[in-house]
Amino acid sequence: MKTVIDTLLQRRSTRRYEREAISEQDLGFIFGAIRNTPTSYNGQQYSVIDISDQSLKEKLAEITGQKQIKTCNRFLVFCADYNKIKVIADAKGLEMPGFNDTLDGVMVGVIDASLAMMSALVAAEACGLGTCCIGYTRTAAPEKISQLLQLPQGVFVVCGLAIGIPREVNELKPKQPKSLIIHNNTYREDDMTPDLLEYDKKITAYNATRSGSTTDNDWAGHIIDYYYEAMNYDMLKALCNRGFDIIS
Repeated sequence: MKTVIDTLLQRRSTRRYEREAISEQDLGFIFGAIRNTPTSYNGQQYSVIDISDQSLKEKLAEITGQKQIKTCNRFLVFCADYNKIKVIADAKGLEMPGFNDTLDGVMVGVIDASLAMMSALVAAEACGLGTCCIGYTRTAAPEKISQLLQLPQGVFVVCGLAIGIPREVNELKPKQPKSLIIHNNTYREDDMTPDLLEYDKKITAYNATRSGSTTDNDWAGHIIDYYYEAMNYDMLKALCNRGFDIIS
């Protein structure tokens, strides 16, 4: 098993996988890490769909356009989940407030599911497995994917995680320097433009020289283009369809 340092500081996304199955021991460790995730008030407002069925993975890969879903051994879909608490509330005759209809309720579910995904990612990477987070699981076709996974009301997809035996080892992608990520006591007040421009240059150089396909993408323009694209996602409607009426 990898050290904590290697697991956290050498992590990189894996998009190509071997056909070899993940061992039951490693899966047990990953699932145990997921279950031990810290959550808001120990409410555990999340659930995980463990997908091993190849035909289902292929359908999800087609919907999202992410081929690594098809080739990975296991695809885990992390969901915000208020269905479980409603089931037990009904069983005990407890009245359920409309917490899931508030922005904070949505955020709590998203945070819980995201923490659980990070637990799974770290556990998988520690086992020497490859991983890749796939946000398109949430945005590509929310209702279609919800129906495929038979999600009840009160449950929506937050993100997907591909896991498998890595076929490739990519270069470590440059991250922002500590000066842009870690602020001391308060948000920094000096001009961060030089640091941001320098990081932008590093990303441009990385994209132009990395192994495999190269691009001329910078950091700022590429991310802003994504923001424009993402503004077309009607996530409010998707949340309402899942039983999260935060519009009214």
